[in-house]
Amino acid sequence: MSLPGALKTGLFDNVWVQFYNNPPCQYTSGNVGNLEDAWKQWTSDIPAKKILLGLPAAPEAAGSGFIPAADLISKVLPAIKGSPKYGGVMLWSKYYDDQSGYSSSIKTHV
Repeated sequence: MSLPGALKTGLFDNVWVQFYNNPPCQYTSGNVGNLEDAWKQWTSDIPAKKILLGLPAAPEAAGSGFIPAADLISKVLPAIKGSPKYGGVMLWSKYYDDQSGYSSSIKTHV
């Protein structure tokens, strides 16, 4: 079975989606449109209870798609947190989070 087929079975409670390293679905400097459109597609197409926003914890953690904490808090989270399927944020990776302190800077907002 393919991944899309498996995800559509409804057997998954939580799905962690990588919203980076994929320009059509990631945030780009000041523009939340692509990420918001992708979020809406994931939350409407996948019958999971919760979808988590997967992000790099530092610019060095991914080829593209890093969101500065201030932009995540002021632009991205307001666009997606109202979704009943919003499950939080996951970060790649612990090493980069330890270096950047990203999770500490966003934890009260997610």
